[in-house]
Amino acid sequence: MSETGLSLLLALLLSHTVADFILQSDAWARQKQQYHFRARSLYWHVGIHMLLCLAILIAFGIPLREALIGTGVVGLTHWMIDTLKSYMPAQRVSFFVVDQLLHLLVLIAVWWWLIDGSALPLAIDLSLLWQPRTLLTALAYLLVLRPASVLIALIMRRWSQGVDTRGTLADAGARIGMLERFLILTFVLSNQMAAIGFLLTAKSVLRFGDLYEDRDRKLTEYVLLGTMLSFSITLTLGLLTRYLLSVL
Repeated sequence: MSETGLSLLLALLLSHTVADFILQSDAWARQKQQYHFRARSLYWHVGIHMLLCLAILIAFGIPLREALIGTGVVGLTHWMIDTLKSYMPAQRVSFFVVDQLLHLLVLIAVWWWLIDGSALPLAIDLSLLWQPRTLLTALAYLLVLRPASVLIALIMRRWSQGVDTRGTLADAGARIGMLERFLILTFVLSNQMAAIGFLLTAKSVLRFGDLYEDRDRKLTEYVLLGTMLSFSITLTLGLLTRYLLSVL
């Protein structure tokens, strides 16, 4: 696989992550779940995916005809997958994972067709921002932010109903989780694994200091479980990213 081909694949994955998790609000997601294929947000969402996809394909020098076909396939399949998902029960981990896997398979299929059919012309001189290592790093950081938050919230949902969160800041836990995953990924990629231990210790002192008095035990266990899950996901992704960076 050429470096340009790998860069194109990572750029397509990066655009999907941005469009699906950064540029799509919770209100849009709720509207799709309520109105299904009649939701205006569904078409705005698919349009954003298509615009980003087309811009990337053109930037990589893909002929206009192939770029339009590839963008059309991405847009049509995204509309179909999201429409089908809107009829499924919300807040289910399995549906979230299947939905993202289907989108991933479509992107890989379109990418494979493009590199096999057009052989990816090398006339374009890609800057540092389009190099595989840069795109892979950006993709890893995006994944540990919003997508990881969604996955953790879905997994923790079965315990969240029995936890008393009164007296805590609204959405504070999600924001803290994003910051800690950002720091953990940075530590892993910079090979500063000891710093992760200090981060976990600091959070333990701040969040679990009352455990010895047996106060709010459910909340303490809930936060501890969420923390371990967040750390595990980020460490796994970070180590995988660091390995891929070492072989690129």
